[in-house]
Amino acid sequence: MAAGNPDFDALVSSTMLKYAPTFTDNVFNHLPFLYWLKSGDRIEKVDGGEQLVEPLMYGQNTTAGSYAGYDDLDLTPQEGITSAVYPWRQFAVTVAISGIEEAKNSGTSQVFSLLKAKIKQAELSAEESLDEMFFADGTGNSSKDWLGLAHFIPDDPATLTVGGIDRSDSANSWWRPQVDNTAEPITIADISHQANLVTKGSDKTDLHLTSQELYEAYESLLQPHLRLTNTKAADAGFENLAFKSATVFYDDYCPADNWYLLNSKYLKLKVHTKVWMSPSPFVKPPGQDAKYMQYLSYGNFVASNLARQGLLAGRTA
Repeated sequence: MAAGNPDFDALVSSTMLKYAPTFTDNVFNHLPFLYWLKSGDRIEKVDGGEQLVEPLMYGQNTTAGSYAGYDDLDLTPQEGITSAVYPWRQFAVTVAISGIEEAKNSGTSQVFSLLKAKIKQAELSAEESLDEMFFADGTGNSSKDWLGLAHFIPDDPATLTVGGIDRSDSANSWWRPQVDNTAEPITIADISHQANLVTKGSDKTDLHLTSQELYEAYESLLQPHLRLTNTKAADAGFENLAFKSATVFYDDYCPADNWYLLNSKYLKLKVHTKVWMSPSPFVKPPGQDAKYMQYLSYGNFVASNLARQGLLAGRTA
């Protein structure tokens, strides 16, 4: 006779379905970069495709211009539009329940408490793992990791093929971010200059990410009456400052000497409509006294305009 609650599997299934809609929100609510991605609708769901495709515009239409009367209009075929293509990547976090845990938690209320604890553990682990990946270059775990800021905005912007476009080719300089890799203390003047480099009219940075050390150094440079914050982010529990109209966060996974200046309009997560933090059924593998389920995700971090992204690297407090 099996130990534990005979209705355990049904209780597990109903509980997982109950918490599934909140799993993504909880994962993306506690760390600043993840919060920013979710709060700005920067998570786009797509229903498939061999690769993740982002249309790019890198040149102007040269036929634009004035004319008079019967002048011939310019019919020159136009280039300047291409696409960046990114690979699908996968992500999973596992919830495991051993046979002895099931036996010890046989009451209905105990089952719910056990599952809530397991789900909370999975949420915290998922958010830490994703946040770490999104600051890295995508080569971790034998290049199975999702792409991150170090891939799009490296210390040397004329390196790496990004989205299938070789940035070492001078013809593709339009696909390079603005990077200043100078070892010196952080200054407001440097931040301002770099922000201006990636600004075009009203198209400007909205998010600056840095380390705690540089964040505190920036805070010490501000006059008390200039220590402005994003009130929405503050209300969500995030310590932040403002640089002009951009929100400044520090993140534990940001390299200690980096100050990213991001126009997040051109950065987003593309994820699969049907497989995004989606719970699988609990299964009991042969030969094990345990049951397992995963929250599965397919997608990747993608960029559509890197010339509007900036980095101050090598900075010190």
